[in-house]
Amino acid sequence: MTEHLTAASPRETPTQFGRLIRQHRSRIGLTQRELADFSTISVRAIRDLEQGRARQPRHDTVRLIADGLRLGPKAREALETAANRGRSTWALKTGYDTEPPAPPTAPDLILGRDAEVRALVTELSDGRERLMHIVGLSGSGKTRLALEVAARLHQDADLPVLWFAPAGRQVEYRSAGSAGSAESLAPLIQACVEEVFPQCGAELSMDAGHDGHDGPTGLAGFTGLVDDQPALLVIDGADEREPQPDALDRLLRECPRLRLLITSAAPFGLAGERPFLLGPLATPTTADELDQHALEQVPSAALLLDRIRRVQPGQDPDPADADTVAEICRLLDGLPQALCDAASWLVVYDLPTLLSALADGPASLLGHLGGADGGSHLREALARTPLQLPEDLKNLLTGLCHIGTHFDLANVVALTGADMSACGRMLRELLLVGVVRPCHESGRSRFQVLNLVRAAQLIPTASGLPGELPPTPRRQVFHGDRARV
Repeated sequence: MTEHLTAASPRETPTQFGRLIRQHRSRIGLTQRELADFSTISVRAIRDLEQGRARQPRHDTVRLIADGLRLGPKAREALETAANRGRSTWALKTGYDTEPPAPPTAPDLILGRDAEVRALVTELSDGRERLMHIVGLSGSGKTRLALEVAARLHQDADLPVLWFAPAGRQVEYRSAGSAGSAESLAPLIQACVEEVFPQCGAELSMDAGHDGHDGPTGLAGFTGLVDDQPALLVIDGADEREPQPDALDRLLRECPRLRLLITSAAPFGLAGERPFLLGPLATPTTADELDQHALEQVPSAALLLDRIRRVQPGQDPDPADADTVAEICRLLDGLPQALCDAASWLVVYDLPTLLSALADGPASLLGHLGGADGGSHLREALARTPLQLPEDLKNLLTGLCHIGTHFDLANVVALTGADMSACGRMLRELLLVGVVRPCHESGRSRFQVLNLVRAAQLIPTASGLPGELPPTPRRQVFHGDRARV
């Protein structure tokens, strides 16, 4: 027999749906076993429905039971109405099942993130990870990566994609799907996210996300919609949201095949969370400048050259400008949003002038020339991120800005006076917020503070690094039985 039920409720008071099944079954003289044979629903499932232990039958379950009872149109409609009480409207559920919602449409091709896309798609498609969290500095392309991963999973695995972005968040993508799918589901998705991931300091209204039907909204409505089928919930931009562990556990438990993909600046530190650090794109080496083809293969240079061609159609950069392109990529750390913003200024600058302006100080050019907001978003995010660090990490970052271009763990030990283990944890936290990037050279693990952090002087000068840093509580991220610190 095929099981067609969600998890049973602890309540065992018969529902109207359960009473109707028993009445129709008794009227035509069928036992539970006989109805099970006619409907292909298990005896246990029918018993649980009649007794009220299962209270949210799926659409297919109701249809099969109605077929097994040989119900006419009116009796069938009454059974469906009873089944639908206390859950999402029948039309909403039917639309979701027949037309799985698609993710928003990305504005352009993604460049230089093939490895990241493959890794995320693999881990989410096989169910290996259910709580994937893309973290990194603002402007690193977290949203664009999430769009690409969601599109691949929807296209290749026919996975329904439920997308949420906070109100007021500036986005460049466009909603996909018909008005009957993505748009009609938006209130239910919003209400669920606001219950599981409430905004810091905000009280959730009881009417949040209500879409006009008489079923539940929020978490209960969402779990009734998704049920036990595979789906992907994307929460794009959870920077000011902190998950409620009990509500999150319930969401994952009641939707056992649901995957979450979240983007924000830093991990939550939850059990089962898989932080996925998204750093800037790789930047050209000096050798890359000597070969135009090699330069085109470097992700940051490929992105910058693509943007240059958009701003100046039909005017390919001169090969003699290869070193200028490479140096711009390095000055901007390969940060995708910074590269796109800088390229927009080529409407009024030529490449050498742009490089000169960036070398003098990139802060004024960290914004799209045609941006309606004056181009302050990335600049403000870069300034805000270091200031939100704990005092010991802020002091460490300040010291690292003054010791040269590259550093290693021994430099951190020398600056702080702490042991190697504590220094490793502090360095990892700087990596996770994106102000530091790894630079693996000749088999050695070395690191670099982003030029945008260093050159723009976004870190206030510390009064001095303490010989021994005071202990600071650190969040641990648990993955399976292993602690990720």
